[in-house]
Amino acid sequence: MKVILLTDIKGVGKKDQVINASDGYARNYLFPKKLAVEANNENMLKLKAKQNGIEYKKNVEKEEAIKLANKLKEITLPIKVKAGENGKIFGGVTAKEISESLKAQYNIEIDKKKINLTETIKTLGSITVDIKLYEGVIGKLKVQILAE
Repeated sequence: MKVILLTDIKGVGKKDQVINASDGYARNYLFPKKLAVEANNENMLKLKAKQNGIEYKKNVEKEEAIKLANKLKEITLPIKVKAGENGKIFGGVTAKEISESLKAQYNIEIDKKKINLTETIKTLGSITVDIKLYEGVIGKLKVQILAE
């Protein structure tokens, strides 16, 4: 009997997956515990509509991420810090500071965890930072570190 799983079941399958289950297993275990529904025409259409909705939402999110990546490419973000005579910064510029500056200056909100900094920035000058906006979409932001 073909059934559509409503939750992930270890050793059986993932949520929204159509599987073949024995009649007894489906009727005595999966259906009473609301773990699956029968894969009839009505339920298959609902599943297909749900998958189409998820696909559409992913496409919209990816398009927005691409637009944001293009916008970030044109921005040079100035960050003023205290520095010594030889161009060394006191402390360092972190992903959190970059995120906060972007929000304050350009009203673009990006989570600090998405900013890819291998280490804190400790020198004056210009650096290009990668920002993971979406799966497969990476934006490049130019950050200008200036002395106060």
